[in-house]
Amino acid sequence: MAISKLLLVFFSLVFFNLSFSWAASDPTYQSLLQCLSEIIPSPNVSAVIVSNNNPSFASILESRIHNARFNRTSTLKPAIIITPSDESHVSAAVICSQKVGFQLKIRSGGHDYEALSYTSDKPFFLLDMYNLRDVSIDIPDESAWVQTGATLGELYYHIWEKSNVHGFPAGVCPTVGVGGHIGGAGYGTMIRKYGLTTDYVIDAKIVNVNGKILDRKAMGEDLFWAIRGAGGANFGVVTAYKIKLVKVPEKVTVFRVERFLDDNGTEVAFKWQTVGATTDPNLFTRMLLQPNTKDKQTTVKVTVMGLYLGDINGLLTLLNKDFPELRLNKENCTEMPWIDSVLWWANFDLGTPPNVLLDRNNKDTKFVKRKSDYVQTPIPKDGLESLWQKMVQNEKVGLTCNSYGGKMDEIDTKESAFPHRKGNLYKIQYSINWDDPSNEADIKYTTQAKAVHEFMTQFVSKNPRRAYLNYRDIDIGSAKTWSYEEGKVYGESYFAENFDRLVDVKTAVDPNNFFRNEQSIPPRSTKTA
Repeated sequence: MAISKLLLVFFSLVFFNLSFSWAASDPTYQSLLQCLSEIIPSPNVSAVIVSNNNPSFASILESRIHNARFNRTSTLKPAIIITPSDESHVSAAVICSQKVGFQLKIRSGGHDYEALSYTSDKPFFLLDMYNLRDVSIDIPDESAWVQTGATLGELYYHIWEKSNVHGFPAGVCPTVGVGGHIGGAGYGTMIRKYGLTTDYVIDAKIVNVNGKILDRKAMGEDLFWAIRGAGGANFGVVTAYKIKLVKVPEKVTVFRVERFLDDNGTEVAFKWQTVGATTDPNLFTRMLLQPNTKDKQTTVKVTVMGLYLGDINGLLTLLNKDFPELRLNKENCTEMPWIDSVLWWANFDLGTPPNVLLDRNNKDTKFVKRKSDYVQTPIPKDGLESLWQKMVQNEKVGLTCNSYGGKMDEIDTKESAFPHRKGNLYKIQYSINWDDPSNEADIKYTTQAKAVHEFMTQFVSKNPRRAYLNYRDIDIGSAKTWSYEEGKVYGESYFAENFDRLVDVKTAVDPNNFFRNEQSIPPRSTKTA
């Protein structure tokens, strides 16, 4: 035992000395360390920064990469990863990155589909918010402060610890970071009852370009408006949100029904388009359209799944009246506490304990491409029939359709930076995943996604064709000089009539464009820090 302990100490010292010597030979590391040391009153400042020749660099970087397309040897890696454990570290990182002359990318959960939060074509530092993940629940006030490095799963778990009749209207993937999700508006299975995730933000803390930490009062209402739906990383580093919790019943009901085209699938898909957006706001439904093989033939499977904020009997009564084509029966439905519905939507088995939501580990990362659309008038049946043909031709692309209506029809498009509310029946996410790492596979599968997306042009929103920021899609457009004209191409798709106000906010708070990525809001001046 004594020998084992001595060996452990020996190898730890060797590792530390190697890491220190590698870092000591890096002038960028030394410049950043010196600057941080002048601001952060701590002898352990070096623990906050990890250079790219540190043995732990790869594991820290890759632990929150959720798209294998951006984890290739050819992908430009950050020069240094900064891992703050306190707001003061974030402030220092913003100041010192500018002083050293490096762009700063900001990552909370790493689910950016185009990896704009942790990749670049120019040298950069990565600010990884992983260690800023405190969640403080106040049930009497029905509120919580949550730091942006926390995941949705951690937030849900801590709410459940304190109450079984409170929840939060956010996404279904538990490893998504709070920072990116809320910043890009966020939505979940209670969107029709309560609206967007960002609609329940009542305060926030942001580090601005000067390194100052501001709350809602100090930042002002224009900036507070902008960081709720346009992505906080355009304007600074959001370190925490104060959110309002919502009430949920002691029991909710989930269900799943599958239909192939030869079993009324087209009729179900057609009817869902209007029922999903006009039925009781206590019901959220999602329709999955997926190429599938049946009897050795490629066809399309139509799946309708949902969450009802009530019991099975209430759900059956509702859908037998509104949606008899679905043929919903009791065997398709399960009653459960709200926290168990969170696990169900995340594809965990019934009976899985809620503490699995605390698992942040990145498992089975695939190559993925995503695109999005909004549908404002129902696709006619002959249009659906032609869509089935296109999906059979591009047999790895699936469509996830999320119902709107309800609360979304009641909130003004200019209430927050997110504009896609009233008038939309549903949102589409186009999804394709693959395992083959070759460039040929990348071209093949991204081309399939583009083909289905292009086909859908005739059925979706127009002038501009709208897209959802949190389903990031670089095909819409990207910035090279961050001019207003460049930004308008993707900015109007994501933000519609709110884009110009966002440009004004950006110009006011970050005129030299330090906080930027390839689809960020440009200032009216093209000068770039």
